[in-house]
Amino acid sequence: MARSWTLQEVGQHNTPSSCWVIISNKVYDVTEFLPDHPGGSKIILKYAGRDATAAYEPIHPKDALQKHLPPQKHLGNLDSSGAKQLQVEQASRRRTQDEIRVEKARAQKRPINQILSLKDMENVAHDVLPYKSWAFYRSASDDEITYNENRRAFSRFFFHPRVLRPISQVDPSTTILGFKSSLPIFVSAASLAKLGHPLGELNITRGAGRMGIIQMVSHYASVSREELVAARVPGQPMFFQLYPDRDRSITQQVVRDVDAMGFNAIFLTVDAPVNSNRERDLRAPFELEEQERLAEEAARGNESDEMPERPEDADNKLVEGELKLVGTSGGLRTTADLDMSWAETIPLLRGATKLPIVLKGIQCVADAVLAVEAGVEGILLSNHGGRQMEYSMPPLEVLYKIRQQRPDVFDKLEVYVDGGALRGTDVLKALCLGARAVGFGRAFHFAQSAYGEAGVVQTIRILQREIILGMRLLGVTSLEQLVPEMVERVDWQPLLGKL
Repeated sequence: MARSWTLQEVGQHNTPSSCWVIISNKVYDVTEFLPDHPGGSKIILKYAGRDATAAYEPIHPKDALQKHLPPQKHLGNLDSSGAKQLQVEQASRRRTQDEIRVEKARAQKRPINQILSLKDMENVAHDVLPYKSWAFYRSASDDEITYNENRRAFSRFFFHPRVLRPISQVDPSTTILGFKSSLPIFVSAASLAKLGHPLGELNITRGAGRMGIIQMVSHYASVSREELVAARVPGQPMFFQLYPDRDRSITQQVVRDVDAMGFNAIFLTVDAPVNSNRERDLRAPFELEEQERLAEEAARGNESDEMPERPEDADNKLVEGELKLVGTSGGLRTTADLDMSWAETIPLLRGATKLPIVLKGIQCVADAVLAVEAGVEGILLSNHGGRQMEYSMPPLEVLYKIRQQRPDVFDKLEVYVDGGALRGTDVLKALCLGARAVGFGRAFHFAQSAYGEAGVVQTIRILQREIILGMRLLGVTSLEQLVPEMVERVDWQPLLGKL
């Protein structure tokens, strides 16, 4: 029978050679797991010998410890005295300025029936999300130029609506890889939804199921795959986003597992072998520290106008040759396969599953053609929402180039787009150019962060209304009637409001 441990006993195990942590009043020995942790050992060692519950729970599925730690490393419970002490410490802990802001924003949140657009939803999410969570969701690479240009690309395409056509009966439904979808949209994978809401990806699964659209589940979802599959309504399709591991046997096993669970397709992510420089995410801890410093200074009443004394070496703490950058993104992938290839990676997956394979992250015409030659079932034109290679082409522009240069691609596999779409008219532009469907990633994280499952449903309803309205104003009643001649790329760009 597992014994109980005191806080003092756990606290003695705070080194890389003996590292214990407390999670939800249970004690775990994670020493041997340190080298294998996907986020690296430093993140765990930060909490060595201490309670790690608040840091652990928002980013890990409930079953993560059961899956990755052998039973003998589950050491037992924290004793009642220690549990009570942690409870008292948590209750008496001074709230941060950001926590105070979030509590106020949630109390003043607009009724969901006043949310009329995806931008409205994003604005609410900005207000109610903890700053670090917002920075992680919203961050993009370098100067975020690609992020902004993804959106601006849609403003370069204008419609040629047709008139005097009967439009009373409109059908916006489609199929994606043969699976029915009520709309030509899907949830594109984005990780760590529990940073925005305690139920995380469950909100998205349930909302997507209610509204009849397909969810692509992130490899790094914060809710277990088993829980998400169990939450589906009967017949609800679900796709899985795969990040290959450098240990290819692990990749094969993950693919076999999700196949056995009932996922319906594998979306192999090919544009993110390493994380890019996402400075908004990296900067967040510094900005929160400064926020607290200013609050403490104000509380002291600015007793002195003199600058505080600083040690002579205060600006020289950086170890030579080392740049310590730690953001939420940086904790996700330290075991990535950096040697993926056309010759090896796709055959590896084919050997592990008969599920359809889609390449997520195609960014040029040449690779779209190679995807056809590789025999995959689809490609998702994407630059990771501007989170990877800065100055990569907007996916809509890549779609346009494929239409202009290699229209035969559309006859040989399904083409999808994500990144930059905010309106139903954006979806229709992509469909006119040949896309089968358009993915939305951040939009669903914002929605579930702001209003939970109801936010997901509201986002889909907004897009449904805009897509149907747009189809009527274009003079079409089915998606098959959307053709390239209905859009034109202009060489001027309208003045846009704040993106």
